[in-house]
Amino acid sequence: MDLLELMARAPGAPAVLEALGAEPRVHVVGGAVRDALLGEVPRELDVVVEGDAVPVARRAAERLGGDVTVHDRFGTATVRSPAGTFDVVTARTESYPRPGALPDVRPGATIAEDLGRRDFTVNAIAFRLADGAITEWPRARDDLAAGVLRVLHERSFEDDPTRLLRLARYGARLGFVPDPDTDALAAAATTDTVSGGRLGSELRLLLREPQPAALLALHRHDLGRAVVHPEFHADGPFIERALAITPPDTRADLVALATTLVGAPARRHDLSAALDRLEFDARSRGIVARAAEGAHRLCDALEGDNTVDSEELTDEELWRMLRRHTPEAVVVAGALCPGRGEEAARRWLTDIRHRRLAITGDDFVAAGLTGPAVGDALEAAQLAALAGEAPDAASQLAAGLAAVRPS
Repeated sequence: MDLLELMARAPGAPAVLEALGAEPRVHVVGGAVRDALLGEVPRELDVVVEGDAVPVARRAAERLGGDVTVHDRFGTATVRSPAGTFDVVTARTESYPRPGALPDVRPGATIAEDLGRRDFTVNAIAFRLADGAITEWPRARDDLAAGVLRVLHERSFEDDPTRLLRLARYGARLGFVPDPDTDALAAAATTDTVSGGRLGSELRLLLREPQPAALLALHRHDLGRAVVHPEFHADGPFIERALAITPPDTRADLVALATTLVGAPARRHDLSAALDRLEFDARSRGIVARAAEGAHRLCDALEGDNTVDSEELTDEELWRMLRRHTPEAVVVAGALCPGRGEEAARRWLTDIRHRRLAITGDDFVAAGLTGPAVGDALEAAQLAALAGEAPDAASQLAAGLAAVRPS
């Protein structure tokens, strides 16, 4: 299959190709070309125009029956149509006024000059839609064939330290390794010149890459301790166990991150503050901090009386123990204690937490209960149902009422 056929299968590609395929100075760039050259369907198509992108975008919108939003500062236009939405970018050069700063952008570059602002040679390849001509940074396709990640110049990590995280991301996704010079530059680099928000954005992208490889890559040159937390530690088998029991309605990315922080100081606010610096939202901070901070205690509780002859925890015991914990916290604790504790966590995650009563609090209100008695009755009904003593609405109502109205 040729490159254009692979690109045509990328999400949103039909609209891009229909609107821009005949334009003479439009190039697909970066990861899409890299992936197609590797025989893979790209995740998306990024397009760059030699010249002014705005008139090209307007013609594209006209062909698709859509409209255009122009972003003058960045030389970018967004095409929106019933067929799809995509950006058209003017080829540019960039310079960095100081290490870690956002770049100054200058439009009007050739495609070859535009490639010079990329992070690694394997991402510095362009494919012209009109005729399939390829423009590449020196050694780009050689590095692609060799599975090597190489920066374009020796100031790359100094200009943009977030590229250190991208080095880990692409290494995990592609199975590539840094060339020796790039690795030496990474070892000498610092992330101190870049904001926590930008580092956090890259970290969140890294958490969506194949695990545990991406998180393990942060051990190289102590990048995880520099970016995430001084006690960062990724344990491959631990991460694999956690992800294996992570249910679909649970944040696998946050589970993976929490496993790297279970050895951090047992103070939830410290972990939350570290994630706040990286601009994680409040909900995500809470999920990770609670899962990491409470993992050892919850693991001990899940294991119960861990003797050969002791019985496993009952459904009612697990419900009492875990009903106020997030699923992510149960996953991390279960993975921390393989065997008995992990099996208890699995039971909760896959079965017990999903069991619902056939009645609600309204039924107890209708029966005359008010205030805290309603919650107490619901809890008693739930425990009776879990014990197999109240399989239907009538028996659950009776169990709840009996608990708060003793004879």
